Amino acid sequence: MTEQRTDRVALPGAFHRIWAASAVSSLGDGVYYSALPLLALTLTRDSTVFGIMEAVTLLPWLLFGLIGGALVDRWDRRRTMVAVDLCRCALLVAAAVAVAAGLLDIAVLIAIGFLLGIGGVLFDTASTAYVPELLGRGTQDLHRANSRLQAAQRACGGFIGPPVGSLLFALGRTVPFVADAASFLFSSLTIRTLPATPRKAAKPKTLILKDAWAGASYLIHHRLLLGLSLRPAVGNFAFAGTGAVLALYAHETLHLGTAGYGVFLTTEAVGGLAGTLAAGWLGARLGTGGALTLTAGVEAAALLGIGGSPNAYLAGIGLAALGAAMGATMTLGPSVRQAIVPDELMGRVTAASRLTAMSAGPVGALFGGWLGHAAGLRAPFLTGAGILVLMTALAARLTSNRRIDAALAEAARTRQEPDPVATPTTTTETATTTETATEAATETATTAV
Repeated sequence: MTEQRTDRVALPGAFHRIWAASAVSSLGDGVYYSALPLLALTLTRDSTVFGIMEAVTLLPWLLFGLIGGALVDRWDRRRTMVAVDLCRCALLVAAAVAVAAGLLDIAVLIAIGFLLGIGGVLFDTASTAYVPELLGRGTQDLHRANSRLQAAQRACGGFIGPPVGSLLFALGRTVPFVADAASFLFSSLTIRTLPATPRKAAKPKTLILKDAWAGASYLIHHRLLLGLSLRPAVGNFAFAGTGAVLALYAHETLHLGTAGYGVFLTTEAVGGLAGTLAAGWLGARLGTGGALTLTAGVEAAALLGIGGSPNAYLAGIGLAALGAAMGATMTLGPSVRQAIVPDELMGRVTAASRLTAMSAGPVGALFGGWLGHAAGLRAPFLTGAGILVLMTALAARLTSNRRIDAALAEAARTRQEPDPVATPTTTTETATTTETATEAATETATTAV
């Protein structure tokens, strides 16, 4: 628990520009994702089509995630974010023109969603890699920065954006798309004012697949990073399984109507915002490893509480607790990764981590839907709680304070800089294991690059 630091320094003004760009872009995303199904309803009533539209949101990460990470590590990250947002702006303007001209059909709408998803892969990976370039590798600063970014995304994209999108759609079918395009234009212009990063040294040209594999190999050989990726993968399996039956569970077991279900879902968003804001505080007092173990236990208890609740009020409390634990986890885990991954591999390791975390979701959804049909609607929640208990043990072992401190110290030595936040507190065996794994992964990555 040696990560705590007392010299609290204000985040630089450049970060506040990233923060503003993220908030406005998230607001536009909330508007778009609220208006998209409303527009689709004017084109089709086929539920299968809506299922395809939902699946398309995952395909860019599954098909393009590793390649996107390799490209981000080859390109200037600030320029990548600017170019991607300008392309997304142009794409949405074209969509608005097509809607106004009556030329938009469901196939084109799905294609637009897929292209926007590819843009999201590149932008999210580049922004995650750019933040430690701007702030340095101190975990406390990264906790604070990621907490604010996550809070802005949840508040603007989850609370404000969807109702605004519905309102704008009522004013005109093209209005939400123009508004989202304007948010991307604002984001690109704001990011363009950020400090330029040092030009990367030219490297021998290699196959893009080799570059992508270097990031995946580094992740696989680094036990801490692998643990930080397996944690959300296991969690997403359980969460997707419960999400598959949540609407039915709320309607048939908790006896919630349409309005009540909307309020029920809002409790998770409220909890998520609170957890995001509290993540840095938890990390400073318990250590990042201790905080991650705590949030894993809270997630397990929350699913158990939701699945065993006799009424909607207790289930809502459980859902809020689940959102809080998830919000804190999504802030703490990436901060550690940003602090220890070498800059030249940051985009690829980030993409490999996201791909690992997301890949279990579709399988979990299928399993949860089958289990709810076979054993009752409470079964996915109770089974998910059991899975998350195992995840708590995994977090305690693979992402402990001792292991995180050792990785931070090793990363600082590798960069030949003073260790900003931690001194090694591991046993000789643990430190040696971590160092050996890191050296092996670095050698593999260097050979591949």
